[in-house]
Amino acid sequence: MNNHDRKMHLNLFLASMGHHEASWRYPDAPTEHLFNFTYYKELVKKAEQAKMDSIFLADRTSTSSKSVKYGALTPFEPTTLLSALAVVTEKIGLIGTVSTSFNEPYNVARRFSSLDFLSNGRAGWNIITSGTDSEAQNFNLDKIPDHALRYKRAKEFLDVSIKLWDSWEDDAVILNKESGIFADSRKVHEINHKGEFFKVRGPLNISSSPQKRPVLVQAGTSENGKEFAATYAEAIFTAQQTFADAKAFYNKVKERVKKNGRNPDQVKILPGICPIIGETKEEVIETESKLQELMNFDHSLMQLSNRIGTDLTSAKLDEPLPELPVIEEIQGHKSRTELIIELAQRENLTLKQLLIRLAGGRGHYTIVGTPQKIADELEYWFLNGAADGFNIMPQIMNPDFDLFIRLVIPELQKRGLFRTEYTGNTLREHYGLAIPDNQFMSI
Repeated sequence: MNNHDRKMHLNLFLASMGHHEASWRYPDAPTEHLFNFTYYKELVKKAEQAKMDSIFLADRTSTSSKSVKYGALTPFEPTTLLSALAVVTEKIGLIGTVSTSFNEPYNVARRFSSLDFLSNGRAGWNIITSGTDSEAQNFNLDKIPDHALRYKRAKEFLDVSIKLWDSWEDDAVILNKESGIFADSRKVHEINHKGEFFKVRGPLNISSSPQKRPVLVQAGTSENGKEFAATYAEAIFTAQQTFADAKAFYNKVKERVKKNGRNPDQVKILPGICPIIGETKEEVIETESKLQELMNFDHSLMQLSNRIGTDLTSAKLDEPLPELPVIEEIQGHKSRTELIIELAQRENLTLKQLLIRLAGGRGHYTIVGTPQKIADELEYWFLNGAADGFNIMPQIMNPDFDLFIRLVIPELQKRGLFRTEYTGNTLREHYGLAIPDNQFMSI
């Protein structure tokens, strides 16, 4: 496919009030709807009307009495919310985050097959390993396991999940009322997996779903994460602060995919983009200033400490980021910590300035400007080898998301960069991904 024919992929990274840590305090934020399903339904229906590829839900399996004081809360478990959204939407993809560190392959495979059926083929799984001690302490552990060990377990977890999804051949279900045969038992396979971390007999107790498997999404950009992505991922959600970094990441990952015997066109790289949008420059400056005024820096320091696995809560805001352990010694979010350190050093930021930069997207690229400026930036990254599309992370859901779909998407459509209508029904069709082969298929 040449550049002229390519269309960028756009996901809505759905956050309750917005991705800026102070978004819930913004005057227009509808905080009364935080736990109201209708609120999320209306946001997703707007995304579907705008022809976006999917919605994306993150997840975290811990909080604390200190952090909730300032609003660090994930309202809903992703697959539960996505299942509800599946029945009130028709086309938009549904990508949910589920950790391999604190689940079992059988349960996860079953949940995503169920979601794929409920949505008629729109399910995607964002595979993470979790990276904080606070999460580990909710699952019978004192500390998060070693980074390399987490990825080793994740690899076997996904291998088992794929075997389970493939345990039913496509035509195994017969439903012959006259003969009384529900399914052809020769086409339903025990997987009998015995590995280092899991022992699973199978088969899955739900038949092959519309996409056969959910679209496999991955977000880690450490060395282990990139190798995992190059082996398995069909879409990669990444954080890059500059075009040069994004282009370098894009090229390296696509090359790894190719070396692993896979088609690079079957792996979509989608950087996170955090827009603050205004119809005029004055509006943008006013919104950005207001959000900074609403920040609580005690909360910001706790968030950063949790993210990088080092306690910075007593650090001085007017000084540079304190020296951190070398990346090889960090067992938490390695790649994000590395990005944060590079950002602080490259721009010579004080800790307070760094916290302001991170507040809107936790290390994802922040674009502040008019709809034309946002569209220009996305077009440049897309046409010049830095992205196949973007995970859109509005810093304030109201009004930034409305402005994005009302003003930025039509601009991208006018430039021929984004679809005006869906051309398929499944998430795989939206992304241009093939249906995977079933490893148990009878010959």
